[in-house]
Amino acid sequence: MKNINEFLSKWGMVIIVPMILITFFKSCSTSSNVNALNNKVDELNKQNDSLFNQVQQQIKIEGLESEKRMIQSTDRKLMDVNRQSQIDKEIKELQKK
Repeated sequence: MKNINEFLSKWGMVIIVPMILITFFKSCSTSSNVNALNNKVDELNKQNDSLFNQVQQQIKIEGLESEKRMIQSTDRKLMDVNRQSQIDKEIKELQKK
């Protein structure tokens, strides 16, 4: 025990100061890494939202097209012609976006 106390009294400050500096510099780089990861997460969330909107738009288009095919397969004429032209307008508007 005496040897450990002598070693720490002689070299303790020499060992502790560099350890504190290393810990300090390591903690600084950690925060910059966290900020970089947060930026990447934000970018991925934006891409995810964009893809979600595109999928929603495509689902709407497919739904309108299937409704139009269903109308064309039935025998009703007068009311359905107006709805078909309305569906065509909605599809064109969705494809412009």
